[in-house]
Amino acid sequence: MAAMVKGCRVLERVPFLARNLSVSSARHAELAAKPPIQVFGIEGRYAHAMYSAAAKQKSLEKVESELSKVDDLIRTNEKLSEYLVNPTLNKFTKQSLLTDVLKSLNYSDLTVNLFGTMAENNRLRLVHNVVAAFGKLMSAARGEVLCSITSAKELDASQLKELQTAMKGFVKPTETLKIETKVDPVLIGGMVIEIGDKRIDMSMATKIKNITNVLRESV
Repeated sequence: MAAMVKGCRVLERVPFLARNLSVSSARHAELAAKPPIQVFGIEGRYAHAMYSAAAKQKSLEKVESELSKVDDLIRTNEKLSEYLVNPTLNKFTKQSLLTDVLKSLNYSDLTVNLFGTMAENNRLRLVHNVVAAFGKLMSAARGEVLCSITSAKELDASQLKELQTAMKGFVKPTETLKIETKVDPVLIGGMVIEIGDKRIDMSMATKIKNITNVLRESV
């Protein structure tokens, strides 16, 4: 049975290994099931539990694909999304509906159990966050370094290519740079770049804020 989460805690640990396994084999299995990076928050706990369970069953890619499909389903179906996050509705009714739908689509027990547990714990509002957290773990396992670029307006091809070249200096030769772009008009101009644990804020909004603070302090 897969390790799941209850009350944001892992219900099960690594299963008891058969006695005929060597210590080195046991250690290898334990390391293989350990998430490559730490993801924090409630969504991180669910994602960690799911990663460890899927790794032990050698079904990480399958689970990743299923989680992405469920996430897309909820995002694109407004009525379903509203139903699942409605706090006034019975959580067990939601659990039954969601698990029945996933089973009808022949999803793995791991995926069915995850969303069933989230429904039982009233955590369905965190579905997108959990899927995103699991995606971060998978990217790290593949040696991908996520670079998020948020700009005030959409970047053209030449700007994006120039940024890709510049950002490669932040990753190791064995790592793969994975860039995602977002548009946020609130920035007014410029951009904010987040790569690994680094954050580079070159937005016009921040510059204006800093100048305003300096002027206030000088009065």
